[in-house]
Formats: sequence, C-alpha cells, structure tokens
Amino acid sequence: MQRNNAILLNGVKLDLLAAGCFGIADGKTGCNDSDSNKAWRYDPMSTLNNFGTDSHNAHTQPDGAYHYHGNPKALFEESNPIVESPVIGFAADGFPIYGSYILDNGAFRKVKSSYQLKSGARQPKGTEANGDFPGSIYNGQYRDDYEYIQNLGDLDECNGMTHNGSYGYYVTDSYPWVLNCFKGTPDPSFTK
Repeated sequence: MQRNNAILLNGVKLDLLAAGCFGIADGKTGCNDSDSNKAWRYDPMSTLNNFGTDSHNAHTQPDGAYHYHGNPKALFEESNPIVESPVIGFAADGFPIYGSYILDNGAFRKVKSSYQLKSGARQPKGTEANGDFPGSIYNGQYRDDYEYIQNLGDLDECNGMTHNGSYGYYVTDSYPWVLNCFKGTPDPSFTK
C-alpha cells in the first residue's frame, strides 16, 4: 500500500520513497505499481541519483504536489541551537517528528541514525540470482544499500527514540533521513 509518510507543520507532505526502482519502467517512475520489497528502490536523497530536489530536499511530483524527501531545512534551527529541536510535523501513525537536535548532558547535539552503508558488492535479493539486480558496490544509490545496526547511533530501526518520556521520529543527516518505518498504525487518511 502506498501512503504519504507524514505531514509537516507547514502543510507539506513527507514522501520518503522514490517512485523509481532499478529495472522497472524508465527507472524514475513505475515502482509504486510493483512489490517494493523485491525491487531495488532508489534513494531520492542520494547524490548519485538525479531526483531534482531543491535546497530543502523537496521537489514536485508529476501532478505538481510539492513534497519532502529529507530534512526540510527551514523548520528548525540548525546552527547554534539554544533549545532542542521542536516538533516539525506528524507521521502517518500520529507520532511527532522532531528536528535533529537534543539536549544531552548539558550540550545540544544532533541525533545519530543507527543505519550504515553495507560494504562490498551488492547481493541479489531472493529470486534475483539471474542477475536482474543493480550489481556494483553498495554506494547509497538504493535504499537496500543500508543496514540497521542496533545501538550504532541514537535511533531505532524506524529512526525514532523515546526522549524526555515521549517517542518521536528525528531528522538525520544520513539514511533514512526522517523515518524508515512506523512504530504505530498509520491512519488510513495518509493512503495515496
């Protein structure tokens, strides 16, 4: 099921998934009609892909809808913050999305993702042994180029954590950028 991931406080939606996958249609569209668990979906935030995002990590869809793929840049203080990053939006499951900064041991710092780039050559997924996969090395071009390592950073597999007694998702400077999964049940109103 395809859905918008979140709505930010400025009214712009967050849609983390690209519509493009390796070997499907023209590579830039058509992925939403396939089984996304089997397809190698491009990461729209990768500098290796040309998804035409602007300085706020957003662009328009073919229907003209403007949406973010990563850090919205203007919704929280990023240089010399004097407070923790505020809530900047809400995910489809109702949990808040915060900017990047928390207060930790008396100092403000950015939270860290627990994902890392896999090393070595890409391996086929499932039935791709026939060579119908992107090959090459893991370089961040695809979402499957990353792996979750528990406790590598601050955040869980969904890019969230409990801080000051409340769970929320956080904007990060690396994959998965904002959120990667839902801790709760997404509201049907976010279905595309």
